[in-house]
Amino acid sequence: MRNGTSHLFVPGPTNIPDVVRRAMNVPMQDMRAPDFPDLVLPLFADLKRVFRTDTGSIFLFPGSGTGAWEAAISNTLNRGDRVLMSRFGQFSHLWADMASRLGLDVECLDVEWGEGVPVEEYRRRLDADKNRRIKAVFVTHNETATGVTSDVAAVRAALDDTGHKALLFVDGVSSIASIEFRMDDWGVDLAVTGSQKGLMLPAGLGILAVSPKALEAHASSTIERCYFSFEDMKAPSATGYFPYTPPTQLLLGLRASLDLIFAEGLDAVIARHHRLAEGVRRGVHAWGLTLCATEKKWWSDTVSAIVVPEDIDARQVIANGYSKYRTSFGAGLSKVAGRVFRIGHLGDLNEVMCLSALAAAEMSLRDAGAKVEAGSGIAAAQEWYRSQIGLAARNLQERAA
Repeated sequence: MRNGTSHLFVPGPTNIPDVVRRAMNVPMQDMRAPDFPDLVLPLFADLKRVFRTDTGSIFLFPGSGTGAWEAAISNTLNRGDRVLMSRFGQFSHLWADMASRLGLDVECLDVEWGEGVPVEEYRRRLDADKNRRIKAVFVTHNETATGVTSDVAAVRAALDDTGHKALLFVDGVSSIASIEFRMDDWGVDLAVTGSQKGLMLPAGLGILAVSPKALEAHASSTIERCYFSFEDMKAPSATGYFPYTPPTQLLLGLRASLDLIFAEGLDAVIARHHRLAEGVRRGVHAWGLTLCATEKKWWSDTVSAIVVPEDIDARQVIANGYSKYRTSFGAGLSKVAGRVFRIGHLGDLNEVMCLSALAAAEMSLRDAGAKVEAGSGIAAAQEWYRSQIGLAARNLQERAA
């Protein structure tokens, strides 16, 4: 296929809306100009709305979500501090690896890939920690590699029920601005995301929300840091500037992206992600295939990791999509390489785009030898989307009346 557009259905970077791309297509600007804070300060305020925090502080680092991970750890903990983590996919694995490499004493629970944070085991270990050696608890809210979403509120409840005062860290890279997240209500102390997922931008901004409790911990943190130092970032940020050259075009794009999110309404954005994801899931099940997420409670609204039949190589499915149908799917990573392919359904996306993803996936599966009935997945998703769009139209009519 040489005509038309290529189709991107990886779970990040996501599709960038035209209005956001146009906002970034401007000449370079002076990041020390007197009116630069007019751009920057409202961004901090509006990002607090996305994280749903009134009390937290926002730090914007030129970098990726991984950089924001490092900032969160290095600014609030000390070498030798014990932290409770779990790994059940490539990104939770990488977070645990970073914590270890930064000198933390990592108490890590290995969980089957396809499940999420083991809340009850967290509760048991927190309760058994009578000397309060655990200084932080880490939660990967959405494991992008396996399409698994974990219950952050339940982890907060485990901390509260055991009277434990550990900091609560959340990796929200592929959830924030797409899946329900409530920093203040859930007592999250450090929440991390990146620009290239639900915020619909190129990669290049690591975004961190920090609670007052975490800022108190920062005062006694001694891990070495420089580029990611809160001290260097706090004072300039308060005035709308940065301690080093900021990615101004990304900030302009962020302004346009946040405007789109608030125009739709954050609740509506989250509901749309659920609606789109459910259509994809219905298509997958109509093929007779399963998700990597082993139970419905783990299903992610931003990415579906689809398990291929045993005699099929998922890498061939992905290659077919890219080479024959100009469609990119996410690869299976590490333990699930060759066993799953991923459809990302987050960011600037609608129902017909999801149907395109299913159509390309269906053809790619059949080309790889999978015994999938032509049109079955698309038909199942179509009926779901039609019912939901009809329901939304009726609700609008009732409200207008």
